[in-house]
Amino acid sequence: MTPELKERIDKLVNENKIVVFMKGNKLMPQCGFSNNVVQILNTLGVPYHTVDILEDYDIRQSIKEYSNWPTIPQVYIDGQFIGGSDVMIELYQKGELQQMVEVALAS
Repeated sequence: MTPELKERIDKLVNENKIVVFMKGNKLMPQCGFSNNVVQILNTLGVPYHTVDILEDYDIRQSIKEYSNWPTIPQVYIDGQFIGGSDVMIELYQKGELQQMVEVALAS
């Protein structure tokens, strides 16, 4: 990953309280896993930013290296990598995601 790409991803992660690197966007997810994450965040009713990795090959390749996580989608809350679809479902079901989101949006 080039320093420029790392800087670009850093900026996306740090300028948005919640950012999802996904296939498609919040209005039109392009895979079931990305759709799961969108549905969870929509249910929570929180603002979030999406980055369509299908539209940006450089980000698509680099985000996996950036997070050391091999799959998409990838969710960052308050600058911290949270995980993908399975992790989001688990956190949501346990009620932990709501708390994480509230803390992030309050800061």
